[in-house]
Amino acid sequence: MVTDYFFHLDEYLGIAADHPGSFRYYLYHQVEKPLQPRQFYYLAGDAQQPLKECDRYRNLLQQQTIDLCMLGIGDNGHLAFNEPSVADFNDPQVVKLVKLEAKTRQQQVNGGYFGDLAAVPSYAYTLTIPTICAAKRVFCLAGGSHKTQVVRQTLKQAIAPNFPATILRTLPHATLFCDRDSFDN
Repeated sequence: MVTDYFFHLDEYLGIAADHPGSFRYYLYHQVEKPLQPRQFYYLAGDAQQPLKECDRYRNLLQQQTIDLCMLGIGDNGHLAFNEPSVADFNDPQVVKLVKLEAKTRQQQVNGGYFGDLAAVPSYAYTLTIPTICAAKRVFCLAGGSHKTQVVRQTLKQAIAPNFPATILRTLPHATLFCDRDSFDN
């Protein structure tokens, strides 16, 4: 039995925990149930007062040291839902609401989580870049041939918020895991 505390990085605004496209749904079934951590803290996507939910989650995060952050890179280079249009490497917030870019929303349709673009929420909660970077270890996963360009840009593009994943290169405690299909040198 795992005895640690788990948090999740991002969640759609206005989506219920039992919706198959919800990250709460995925994490509950794929992580919490099999691992049975002491506590799993979720962002309540369907909270009636989203700004209060940001405050609630910020308070929870600030009570714990984050030992490991596991995340992926979005098709536009986003980390969590830190979209290129809103990513801030010096963001003073811990968690915030963001408007999702069309490419991110389409990625969710392509992944089969939503039937069409209109079904994907337009806004989401996300932990900010500094919050992610503050973890003692950061493991970032990028798998599949559809991630080849994203991996290339992460490794070679100038480090800047317009491609948020580039921040990983500044973190000695970050590891990017790629499969053969996503890494072409």
